[in-house]
Amino acid sequence: MQATTPAASRPRVGERVMAVINRDPRTAPHGTRNDATLAAVLLVAAVCIGLLTDEGRRPDAAGWALLVAAHVPLVGRRHRPLLTLCLVAAPVAAFHGLDYNHSAPVPTTMVALYTVATTGTVRRTLVIGSAVIGMGLTMNALTNPDGMAELLRITGWVVAVLFCGIDVRYYRHYVASIVERAERAERTREEEARRRVAEERLRVARDLHDLLAHSITLIGVQTSVAAHVLTADPERLDRTAVAKALDDIADTCRTARGELRTTLEVLREQDASDARGPLPGLRGLPDLAETARAAGASVELSVRADDLPPAVGAAVYRIVQEALTNVVRHAGPEPSVRVEAHAEPGALRLSVTDDGTGPDPARTPGFGLVGMRERARSVGGTLDAGPREGGADAGGGGGFEVTAVLPTPATPRTPRTPRTPLTSERAG
Repeated sequence: MQATTPAASRPRVGERVMAVINRDPRTAPHGTRNDATLAAVLLVAAVCIGLLTDEGRRPDAAGWALLVAAHVPLVGRRHRPLLTLCLVAAPVAAFHGLDYNHSAPVPTTMVALYTVATTGTVRRTLVIGSAVIGMGLTMNALTNPDGMAELLRITGWVVAVLFCGIDVRYYRHYVASIVERAERAERTREEEARRRVAEERLRVARDLHDLLAHSITLIGVQTSVAAHVLTADPERLDRTAVAKALDDIADTCRTARGELRTTLEVLREQDASDARGPLPGLRGLPDLAETARAAGASVELSVRADDLPPAVGAAVYRIVQEALTNVVRHAGPEPSVRVEAHAEPGALRLSVTDDGTGPDPARTPGFGLVGMRERARSVGGTLDAGPREGGADAGGGGGFEVTAVLPTPATPRTPRTPRTPLTSERAG
């Protein structure tokens, strides 16, 4: 593997300069060290200016001490910019008052002013700038009353530095707002992705529960029937009944395998944004009723609806499937069930009632009722489930009832002539 070249690993000079301008100086790494270096460089420059130029008299020991004292506060300019300016201004004013070289302390003064302008508000910057200009005008009037050019030069430099600092401050705020918006958008995308993953996991869990719970319950009931036929009277074995029970088990396994295959194919499809595969609807309710009858239930089916949206039809199918599964598991032997799906203007009303004993309160609740409620909410509907009115507590025959109201986007057509409910009683 080739070694990374320095040009490829290090940012260019222009990029580093823009990075320094863009970031807030108060949060920059190694700020104190960099400011100490800057103060030392400005002090060297001030010494050179004091020795090589003739603007005022050359500093003596007191002048050099004042010059050093004006540069030392720059070490803390990032954290206390206003205090730094005051600590710089005091020795600089004394330096000018003693008529030392007037150009020597200018760089450190401008750096202190620039720091105040980039870290403070515009109002504070203008007030401080006015005070500095007033002090400069006063010192110039005392030391050089006839120097109009010097007066204009001082004022021009101060105004230029202050406005440059204000401009940099606004530019940093602009860059920070862009970065913040980008980070917020990235967080929003991540939250949306997590939400979609959670919704997809919930949907898959719901589909697998509806599929496996229903199929395994039916297989268990049919296996019990076959075992009962085999052990009830071995000498007079009813081979026809055994064969029918085994055929029912095989049919249930084939149906479960087909639905499981469809679910797995949907999971493998990565291009489809909301692929759900072919979902059963109202036309699948008679098959559910037949499988429940094969498990020993007496099912009465009444369907008066047409042209439902696919999502609503799929929700109806899954709710009825889970409700019949619960009837077969918990309602006791030979329960009677009535399934009604009737369309109304803008909604579909669904009810599944039975006269069984209902689930055992001592049992740990499963995910069936939760899944049914989630199915109803997924299409904007509501679902209620519990012991039916007039049950055992009210002197009736007991039982459990599941009712749901599922909105339909389009008003359904006028219902057809009610079909004769499909009724099947298990042979005694």
